[in-house]
Amino acid sequence: MPPRRKMSDLDRGRAIGWLQDGVAARQVAQRLAVAPSVIIRLKQRFHATGRVQERQRSGRPRVTTQREDRFIQRQAMQQRMATANNIRQRLQATTNTVVCGQTIRNRLHNFGLRARRPVRGTTLTANHRAARRAWCTQHVRWQRQQWAQVLFTDESRFCLEPADGRIRVWRRRGTTAFWQRLCDGLGRDQHTSKDTSVPCSGQLDRCPLPE
Repeated sequence: MPPRRKMSDLDRGRAIGWLQDGVAARQVAQRLAVAPSVIIRLKQRFHATGRVQERQRSGRPRVTTQREDRFIQRQAMQQRMATANNIRQRLQATTNTVVCGQTIRNRLHNFGLRARRPVRGTTLTANHRAARRAWCTQHVRWQRQQWAQVLFTDESRFCLEPADGRIRVWRRRGTTAFWQRLCDGLGRDQHTSKDTSVPCSGQLDRCPLPE
């Protein structure tokens, strides 16, 4: 189904003018590329109010205050791995405000925070850098025909359920949250340090980690 076209005030005025000139509503709808029901409702509203502008809608009242919105943001920034339900429970325990998890996600989206999977990064040793440099030097003069014989694989993960069990962190656009890990000379994982957030302006040195 094509997206619904929103008529401007100029189009509404033109439509009323055509209707007053005796043009059928269906023909007016064809000229403006809208459904005939839109023109019919416009005609009824004009006869009832004498205006072509849409009525002001109050909308659903906002359930959280600005102070509670800032509380939600602080909780997400202090505990990057906190889920929307965790933040909802803390908000209810602190302010006695009952909201759903989607409301928490909406507020965080308004602050520019999105739930993303953290990148697993490592601190490379001198052996890692030397091995990478040697590999690049060995393949720097490869031609297109040689690279055509190489199979590059990318394991994609498909999930049919809403929750896939992955741990996600809240971060802003333009930053990346990663796990910093230390490896020994063979690239084996030794231990994990706390996660941080850094700008995505440069490349992160990472070595493959065993699952």
